[in-house]
Order: sequence, then C-alpha cells, then structure tokens
Amino acid sequence: MHKTIWISGLVAMSLAACEPYETTGTDPSGQFIKTLPQGVLAIAAPQQDLTAVRIDPSDGCYVYRYVGPVETTFLPLRTLNGSPICSRPQ
Repeated sequence: MHKTIWISGLVAMSLAACEPYETTGTDPSGQFIKTLPQGVLAIAAPQQDLTAVRIDPSDGCYVYRYVGPVETTFLPLRTLNGSPICSRPQ
C-alpha cells in the first residue's frame, strides 16, 4: 500500500518536471521604457531604478526592476507618499 502511494507521488512529480516554464533569461533591454515622461520623473520617489521601468500590462501601472541580494523582481513605481504611479488609457 505504501509502495503504491510513493510510486504514484514520484510519477506525478516526474511529470510535473516536464511542464514548460517561463524564464527571464532573455535579453530584457527591449522591454524597458527608454525615456520616461517628465511627469513620472517629477513625482517618482528617490531610490528607485528609473533606468529599468516598464508598464505592467495587467493594471497599467509603472513597475521598476529591483535587484535584491537574493532575487531580481519588479516592484511598483511609487511617489513620495507611497502611491503607485499608473498610466490611464485614453
């Protein structure tokens, strides 16, 4: 009985390992905004990487690349009072 459970679990994990996954190993230079609008530059809080900013397609807000000690992730671009900076569709 226990052998069957272990084998079933190993088979499931083996099949999950075959699942395709997305990587971020591609060249990210084309995905960033080259020149930010002056309004965004004026209200963005300091200590955010404004050289690596893009718009998140899910909500239309600006996000910047944060390179931490363990991982690199995207964080919302914020104003001095902590509000996210978003673009509005016209």
